[in-house]
Amino acid sequence: MNPADVAQAAPQIDMSFWTLFWHAHIVVKLVMSGLIGASIWCWSIIIDKSLLYRRTRKDMDAFEEGFWSGRSLEELYRDLSSKPANDMAAVFVAAMREWKRSFENGGRSVASLSQRIDKVLDVTIQRETERLESKLLVLSTIASSAPFIGLFGTVWGIMHSFTAIAVSKNSSLAVVAPGIAEALFATAIGLFAAIPALMAYNKLQAEVAKAQNRLEAFADEFSAILSRQIDERLAA
Repeated sequence: MNPADVAQAAPQIDMSFWTLFWHAHIVVKLVMSGLIGASIWCWSIIIDKSLLYRRTRKDMDAFEEGFWSGRSLEELYRDLSSKPANDMAAVFVAAMREWKRSFENGGRSVASLSQRIDKVLDVTIQRETERLESKLLVLSTIASSAPFIGLFGTVWGIMHSFTAIAVSKNSSLAVVAPGIAEALFATAIGLFAAIPALMAYNKLQAEVAKAQNRLEAFADEFSAILSRQIDERLAA
């Protein structure tokens, strides 16, 4: 018989993604569904954080431009005190608020003002950094666990396939291949969820580190400015 005729006469096996999912064992289906949901969650975080960090960079640039433009600290504080527009503005407002409180009682608590301002700056930077880092742990968790969850689905699917083969007593490729493909599909989905999550986590974590470095650099410069003013007042 012509090999082409044999191939044409052989039953066609549908190996589409939907068919692999639909014919998989219920446990494998749950694993796949969970991984697909995790992937969607990851992408929502990636998009949200990417937009947030881009907006944060622009806001920091705008604030630094205004800060170094020659405006008085009091005027800048009045404009921002009610609602700081960005992380750097929040650091500035926190330090200025401590500065103003220290002079409300006639300047009797100025002696340790520099240390208090430094502590306020550190706490504010830490709080703003934690806000930027929020939800990044989700990406890290999915990146590290999704391949193993997918592997669990694969192992379970292969066990189920071998059990079905033993019951049917038929080990032909047409019987074995669909079950193995369904099982391996779980690992593929796990990798599909994990790889973008890992890459995005590293990229977004680097963005947080850059923002934190900018905040710390600004805090050091602003602390030096306030320290000079404190020394001038004490010397007066």
